[in-house]
Amino acid sequence: QVQLVESGGGLVQAGGSLRLSCAASGRTISSYSMGWFRQAPGKERESVASISWTGGSTYYADSVKGRFTISRDNAKNTVYLQMNSLKPEDTAVYYCAADYGRISNPDRPYEYDYWGQGTQVTVSS
Repeated sequence: QVQLVESGGGLVQAGGSLRLSCAASGRTISSYSMGWFRQAPGKERESVASISWTGGSTYYADSVKGRFTISRDNAKNTVYLQMNSLKPEDTAVYYCAADYGRISNPDRPYEYDYWGQGTQVTVSS
């Protein structure tokens, strides 16, 4: 079992930055593909970014390309999401997710077995 705990959310003005962290415990994540998803009120959960278990492949939603960066530090058992140039439409609860090994569709929630509890990100205009 993998336990995931997100942190780093908060209130920021448009144009600002936040860095989310996802700390894993229970297993080392070096063999896990990791993803960040978000869910705004009244909307479905959507993929934001993902990183393969090797770290050699990343995926970004079109809406965040060029602004967000996903990274992993296996030594710290942590995955990060650096968010720059934040917009009000980025407001959502952000979730970290993990699944063992390679996954076929890293932008699909059903590919991930383990989820954190989420952290709120609010971007004011």
